[in-house]
Amino acid sequence: MRRQTPQILGLLDIGTSKTVCCIVAARRRLSGDVEVLGVGQQPSRGLKAGVVIELDAAEQCVRAAVSEAERAAGAELNQILLAVACGRLRSTSFSAEAKLDGRAVLGADIERLMSAARSYVERDGRALLHMNCLGYRLDGAAGIAEPRGLAGHVLSADLHAVTADDAPLRNLVHVAERAYLSVIGLVPAPYASALAVTTADERRAGVLALDFGAGTTSLALFVDGHLLANDVIAVGGNHLSFDLARAFATSLAEAERIKALYGTLQVAAADAEQPVAFTGAGEEGERLQTTTGKVGEVIKSRITGLLGQIAERVERAGVSLSAIERLVVTGGAGQLAGLSDFANAYWRKPVRAGQPRASYGWPAASCSPALSTVLGLSQVAFDPTAGVRRRERNFQGGGYLRSVGRWLQASF
Repeated sequence: MRRQTPQILGLLDIGTSKTVCCIVAARRRLSGDVEVLGVGQQPSRGLKAGVVIELDAAEQCVRAAVSEAERAAGAELNQILLAVACGRLRSTSFSAEAKLDGRAVLGADIERLMSAARSYVERDGRALLHMNCLGYRLDGAAGIAEPRGLAGHVLSADLHAVTADDAPLRNLVHVAERAYLSVIGLVPAPYASALAVTTADERRAGVLALDFGAGTTSLALFVDGHLLANDVIAVGGNHLSFDLARAFATSLAEAERIKALYGTLQVAAADAEQPVAFTGAGEEGERLQTTTGKVGEVIKSRITGLLGQIAERVERAGVSLSAIERLVVTGGAGQLAGLSDFANAYWRKPVRAGQPRASYGWPAASCSPALSTVLGLSQVAFDPTAGVRRRERNFQGGGYLRSVGRWLQASF
């Protein structure tokens, strides 16, 4: 899909716990290599599990992150590529076909095929974020990578699409537009994060990338180099703190402290009785005590349930576990001690911690697993083969002023 990308572009990830903005410029468009001009990061407000619940608070966070990135870059930002984790992301695999009447396939036939596919997935209040072609078939013959010029009667395409609910997506875009930004591209956050922490060889062999965030956990599944599933589960690292607060009748702040100091999935038998002191939730602030073993049990219970939900989502995508060679774990909450080994025992598959690569112009110090999504955005920003839809008819850019103009025109 051909796209026109500005020479300087902003990458924006509005997460539950943090909002990150990065300004990049293309070094070599064909290679996808970029130069990082400036990065801004601010704590997020006004979001819950990736969904905007308070426009003003979310807008102020975006403005602060963008201003920080602009000061570092020495440039004004107007256009952005936006990561999307809200709106109940859904993966759909399907086939579309077009009649040819025995003539050769033209570019217009492929455009007609893709237009019909877009109409199919954008039903029932859904918006298309991403669509990739798994392969073409001509008169039933499969395995065709490029059908142009080949003659036949029926051209078919096997496709995979990622869609989101229209209303939450509009709210997310509106937050960016209120900060005077024009959204020229929408990228599923799980897809971007997976690109940052997996290799091309892993995606061909079959890999499941898990991004454990503060309010959500996202998954992206690749087989034979193709994206086959994207999903977001509204459970993240914050829920570990909620569980600890309930289990030990303490405040959320104390639960966060317990998680930071003693949160692990690797509690040895010899250390299970190590005392953990904390303050109770009552007004008197009673000093209480538990053990590292009990803290580990609470965390294991939540992680086991989450891994079970992930397995259900993979099964729902219709992909056999035998097609997955390994798992890659990333994200801020993905740095929980022992998580990779615990997932390895649960899935009985090789699991490694996903560390974004210090490539594409990113300084090594900024390549943190907590920034996997925005690092992945830098890989698709100037890549014409990434498959990300740009200039969506429902989300044409222009920033806040153009939105006001459209509102005035519609009202008067």
